[in-house]
Amino acid sequence: MITYIVLLRGINVGGHKKVPMAELREVLTKSGFKAVKTYIQSGNVIFKSEIENQSEIETIMKTSILEHFGFDVSVLVRTREQLLKIFDDCPFSENIKMNSYFAILSKIPDDKLVKEASEKTYENEDYHILNDCLYLYCSQGYGKAKFNLNYFEMKLDVSATSRNYKTMIKLLAMSAEI
Repeated sequence: MITYIVLLRGINVGGHKKVPMAELREVLTKSGFKAVKTYIQSGNVIFKSEIENQSEIETIMKTSILEHFGFDVSVLVRTREQLLKIFDDCPFSENIKMNSYFAILSKIPDDKLVKEASEKTYENEDYHILNDCLYLYCSQGYGKAKFNLNYFEMKLDVSATSRNYKTMIKLLAMSAEI
C-alpha cells in the first residue's frame, strides 16, 4: 500500500464549499481508500491505497466529492515521498523556510512560463519555482502579499494550492504514522 497526501483547494473558505471532515473521511473510505485521516478543515487528507496512478486517485476523489457534496474541487495528490522531497528542496534558509508557504502545483510548468512569471517582483516578497512547487516568502505575511496563487496559476498554466510550514510538518508527521 502507498501512503498518499491529498490537498484539496478552496473548501471551507468563507462559508463556501462546506465539507465536514468526518463526512469526507467516510465518503473517501467508501470510495476504497484505507486509513483515511484529515488535518484541519482546509482539505488535507492522508490515506493508503493500492492504486499507483495518481491521476486515477484524483479522478476518484473529484468524482466522490462531486457526487456527495455537489461541487467540483481541485485535487492534488502526492505520495509521502514526493511531499517530503518538496519540503526538503525548499531553497530558503531554515528561518525563512519556517515562515514560508509551499504552493503545490498540478504539474511542472514550462520553463518559458517560469521565466516569464519570474520577471515580476515585489518588495518584501521572495519566491522560487522548482519542479512542481512554488516556494513563497512574504516578510509582511501572506495576507498582505501582493502575489497570490491566481497570478501564478494564470502565468504558469497550472492549478495550485498552498500550505504553510507548520501544515507541511504536520502532514509529513501524520503520513509517517499510518
